[in-house]
Amino acid sequence: MKRLKGKTALITGGNSGVGEATAMLFAREGADVVITARRGEQLKIVAEKIKAEGGSVLAIRGDVSNPDDSEMLVSRTLETFGKLDILVNNAGVRDEGLRPVDKVTDSEIDRVVGINTKGVMYCTRAVLKDMLKNKKGVIINVASSAGLSGGGGAAYVASKAAILGITKHTAIRCAKSGVRCNALCPSMIKTPMADTTGEIMDSDIMESVMAHSDLTLPVCSAQDVANSILFFASDEAAPITGQCVALDYGSNL
Repeated sequence: MKRLKGKTALITGGNSGVGEATAMLFAREGADVVITARRGEQLKIVAEKIKAEGGSVLAIRGDVSNPDDSEMLVSRTLETFGKLDILVNNAGVRDEGLRPVDKVTDSEIDRVVGINTKGVMYCTRAVLKDMLKNKKGVIINVASSAGLSGGGGAAYVASKAAILGITKHTAIRCAKSGVRCNALCPSMIKTPMADTTGEIMDSDIMESVMAHSDLTLPVCSAQDVANSILFFASDEAAPITGQCVALDYGSNL
């Protein structure tokens, strides 16, 4: 039996990488999938892939850093499918150059925190109105091992560490209401966001990251992360809430 049959899932950042892999996997497992991202053309390509496999999908262009868009995404999902069972807060950006706290700019802080942290809060707030009323639902936040270890650019680390606090807060808030919330913390993932070609990386922070990580171990693929998201979205993970789980092949032990 398909693990998500009869479920409806909203996946942010669904146009590439982890979001695309998760959307494809959820559709194969029987879910009605809603994908959203700022890049509409790439979103359409992913939607066509899902439809070609016989999946059910709705693609909506939106910006999660805009609270009005977050409300719109939930409203459109409910209008189309009548319910919303799973939210995957996956949309995210990396800071340019991995600048440390003494070098990061105001604009970079605003950009990264706006999408990575505020976007999670806006979408969670919007979806909980329905989930708390129905006393059921699953929220999965895609954070990062950088939020656990501190290894990375200051804006990115701060934005992902904040997600861990949001996750635990949401789990406590919703524990008696049948809504569970967990965070997954992948290390570097083989996705377009990890591509630093032509980018000048801060040498100080790069040296620090290399000194505190085992770079000889495997890195996660988008499919690795999607498979883990599927487990936490499924009924098999029903007892699990408020957890922040590292997906790093042991590189940050």
